[in-house]
Amino acid sequence: MKKKVKPVSEKDSPALTELFVDSLKDIYWAEKHLAKALPKLSKAATSEELKAAFDLHTTETQTHVERLEQVFELIGEKAAAKKCEAMEGLLKESDSIREETEKGTLVRDCGLILAAQKVEHYEIASYGGLRTLAQKLGLTEVADLLQTTLDEEGTTDQKLTELAEGYVNDEAAQEA
Repeated sequence: MKKKVKPVSEKDSPALTELFVDSLKDIYWAEKHLAKALPKLSKAATSEELKAAFDLHTTETQTHVERLEQVFELIGEKAAAKKCEAMEGLLKESDSIREETEKGTLVRDCGLILAAQKVEHYEIASYGGLRTLAQKLGLTEVADLLQTTLDEEGTTDQKLTELAEGYVNDEAAQEA
């Protein structure tokens, strides 16, 4: 196991390192819980394309969890989760959409896409910030791993946008 993260210079505060590790624990919790929630979204989706997108992102999210475990190892910390209030709220919102929209409709898919994109934007913000902190702390390998996940989250967000704009929103607007 490698050494723990140390501040880059004497001027750097150990508080920055603590913030970085704490934020890793937060996104680790978020990813683990998202991995459990995505199959529910897939099951609730109407269109086969959206089901496939959720299934693919379930696999990617499991990879994100493993990648975060690799980051923890690189910085000499035990992989530990800290409850992520933001993700908990976003996942509750997706539960509400599943409960409050009619099964088998594209209106439901429209709501599921909206909920999923809120999650993606939270993850994009988190990974972007973590990558920047890793760079500041001189953790090049960690920053590269975080950038890989950031890129994947951006791709997922784009795929969801393409589904929504490609047909889901238009067809949902035509439903009675």
